[in-house]
Amino acid sequence: MSELPVELYRAAQVRELDRIAIQERGIPGYTLMSRAGAAAFDLLRQRWPDVHRIVVVCGSGNNAGDGYVVARLARQAGLEVRVPTLVDPTLLGGDARTAWQDAIAAEVPVAPFTVAGLVDAELLVDAILGTGLEREVSGPWREAIVAMNAHPAATLALDIPSGLHADTGAILGAATHAAATITFIGLKPGLFTGQGPACCGAVEFADLDVPPDIYRAMHPACWRYTGADLPELLPRRSRSAHKGHFGHVLVVGGDSGMVGAVRMAAEAAARCGAGLVSIATRAAHAGWQAVARPELMFHGVEDEDDLAPLLDRATVIAIGPGLGRSDWGRTMLGAVLACDKPLVVDADGLNLLAIELGYRDGWILTPHPGEAARLLKMTPTQVEADRFAAVEDLALRYGGVVVLKGAGSLIASKVDGQVALGTTGNPGMASGGMGDVLTGVIASLVAQGLPLFAAAKAGVYLHGLAGDWAAQAGGERGLLATDLLPWLRQAVNR
Repeated sequence: MSELPVELYRAAQVRELDRIAIQERGIPGYTLMSRAGAAAFDLLRQRWPDVHRIVVVCGSGNNAGDGYVVARLARQAGLEVRVPTLVDPTLLGGDARTAWQDAIAAEVPVAPFTVAGLVDAELLVDAILGTGLEREVSGPWREAIVAMNAHPAATLALDIPSGLHADTGAILGAATHAAATITFIGLKPGLFTGQGPACCGAVEFADLDVPPDIYRAMHPACWRYTGADLPELLPRRSRSAHKGHFGHVLVVGGDSGMVGAVRMAAEAAARCGAGLVSIATRAAHAGWQAVARPELMFHGVEDEDDLAPLLDRATVIAIGPGLGRSDWGRTMLGAVLACDKPLVVDADGLNLLAIELGYRDGWILTPHPGEAARLLKMTPTQVEADRFAAVEDLALRYGGVVVLKGAGSLIASKVDGQVALGTTGNPGMASGGMGDVLTGVIASLVAQGLPLFAAAKAGVYLHGLAGDWAAQAGGERGLLATDLLPWLRQAVNR
């Protein structure tokens, strides 16, 4: 297995890479299939060294061929293995047929699939459906997936969990829930966003010794952002630095009863290194909030005239946390949109923007799927069905940079023409206020001079990293947004 690459390729691109390796570089297709099966079996022995009874469920095509190779290798290693198959193997063609014949020659038991055929398995191997799936799974195929998910044994998925769309991460009717997935030749986007993380378990990668140079002719669909450039983006500070060097963040929001949101965003901005952080909120909140966190500058703001001098002094403006949709929130958003400072827009700032619409290159929008749906005039289900299409459409319609939050957050830039995928974060972060903290993180990075796309990518990464560290320290359940604050300080100082 190889270290996970940062490049992600759509299923059609991976098939083209496979074709080039076979037809233009002369690597026999069965050699690649044998390497895939061997890599999967090696992973199987590493992760489950005590397993003795293995059931490999095979469908059709090359995914089934990979499964037959795994079954043969297991049999040759002295393990008890059997193959329930959803397709008559005599109908297989090409390399998959060769793999089945070699498995039969090794005396691997092969029989039509039944639920009873899974009984007493200590490990299941999913070799049912590969990356070419484009319609909902039904009939015996769905029955097999449901039965595997109900079985107490863990499942290893070959290339992709069956039923998961390789490009979008959407479940097509039903999908295998694997403990681990080993994918081949190129990483597929659907493994890392949408329902992909819930279906894949731990993702491993095997390049099958495909020549590295063939990848250079293929432009990736997107890139996993791993924070490799953070030392350059956030270098050690000059010994003569002062607060004016690190920008002034203004956070606008906190209508009646919602001051906590704006406070969390502001604290996150401060913890990530902004030189100054101001808050424009309702006058009733300003005084007593300043007592709780004296480093933040609270200002009672009731109209455009109150806000104007704060906008003039700000390096970047974050608007939306706790903003509300009343006349006050609309007034604040209108005044902010009238200035030409860099913006980070979240929460009710996005909900109001969905009504008013707008376009600019100098902002970062950070919607969750519900907010994205309102901006795109569709449903959250439609957004989640193809998160890549949604985030790219948002960037085209609204300009600037868009962060589509969720499992496998996506960052798209209209200016850079690229899409990045976040690699940090955990389910414990599915709690109130996490988006407010992210708003503050990103605004802080913009204030410190990072370009918008870099600030959005780094902000998503650092926010998720802080969440991962906080979860490691105390568990995912019960994780609060403010629990991230001390970890954010550590993350930006690594």
